[in-house]
Amino acid sequence: MTRRAAGGRLPIAFVLLCLTLDAMGIGLILPVMPALIEELTGGGIGEAALWGGVLSAAFAVMQFLFGPLLGSLSDRWGRRPVLLVSLAVMTADYVVMALAGSIWLLLLTRVVGGITAATMSTANAFIADISDPEEKAARFGLAGAAFGVGFVLGPAIGGVLGELGTRAPFWAAAALGAANLALGLLVMPETVRRPRPFSLRGANPLGALAALGGGGGGGRSGGEGVRLFLGIVFLYEFAFIVYPATWAYFGPAAFGWTPGTVGLSLTLFGVSLAVVQGGLIRVALCHLGERGTVLWGLVFNAGIFAVLGVLGVGWIALALTPVTGLGAVVTPALQGLMSRRMAEDRQGELQGAITSARALAAVFSPFAMTALFWWGEARGLPGLAFLLSSALIAVCLLLWTGRRRAAAARPDGEGRGGA
Repeated sequence: MTRRAAGGRLPIAFVLLCLTLDAMGIGLILPVMPALIEELTGGGIGEAALWGGVLSAAFAVMQFLFGPLLGSLSDRWGRRPVLLVSLAVMTADYVVMALAGSIWLLLLTRVVGGITAATMSTANAFIADISDPEEKAARFGLAGAAFGVGFVLGPAIGGVLGELGTRAPFWAAAALGAANLALGLLVMPETVRRPRPFSLRGANPLGALAALGGGGGGGRSGGEGVRLFLGIVFLYEFAFIVYPATWAYFGPAAFGWTPGTVGLSLTLFGVSLAVVQGGLIRVALCHLGERGTVLWGLVFNAGIFAVLGVLGVGWIALALTPVTGLGAVVTPALQGLMSRRMAEDRQGELQGAITSARALAAVFSPFAMTALFWWGEARGLPGLAFLLSSALIAVCLLLWTGRRRAAAARPDGEGRGGA
């Protein structure tokens, strides 16, 4: 099957819906989780918050561990069976969550949910399969936009359904998963043309990193550049998580915002991310190329984080909220560059490693960012976590520009947007 045939509207819609549902599944249940945990444990809101942290960490750890495994399995057995089986398990997992009668069963469902959500690596590998080299970064941006839409819609729908009971959002998530599974069974093609033998070495996070460092298999510069890119992805995601980790606390502490203002700002932020990654990134890629887009995104984010770290005027912060999404072009552009460097039969392995890098940041960053916010807020510095994020982006810039200087000494035959 040709890339054009495999990349028809329905298959792409199915994969984007998978990513949207992954995000909606997270956001849909957030409004009812505190009440559900209190119901299952019999404790108060403080204990519920602690259990909520455990559940979130378990979810992220499973994504970190299983991203490379599912990506490698899709390189060997195909994108279609991995996506469809994972979607079926995810749907059943939501049913179990809706029926869970103990906190330990709820924890088990979050473990299973983290594994099934690791199919983001397979979905991105499918996108790489159906895209020509010059289309990859823009298509990865579209995938990021789909995830952003789900993250905006999930909490809103979950809040409405939560009025019907603590279990209603889980039944809704299961129904959405079943509907998308039915669509996938009808329209999802297989895009792996040359299956790669499965190897345990590349099916775990550390092994995948070592394997990627051993050679790109299809790029001009080998795998060392890919490994550096993965390091930048990790640091960038670690810094960017300052938004979901601290924003709901930062707004009231720094500007006296009400919950309604916080909710409005988060909605504006989510819509901005979707617009930038779904459309405006194409403008950046057209004018700057992939490398220039990465550089722009890093410079912009370093600046906006620094501004938020010292800003003391609430209406200016609210006005800047939709603008902050303009920097959300870094990860899709990096994914496009990395995908160009890897052979077609290693796209799943690569996307698995990217999923693990992002998940590892999601495990540790919330703890670091909230702890720094707590320490800084007590000393009249509520924006300290944003200043840390600005410093981390500055490190990314040093790594990126250092690589560019090293690459300038050798011929670059890949053009303005190349790797």
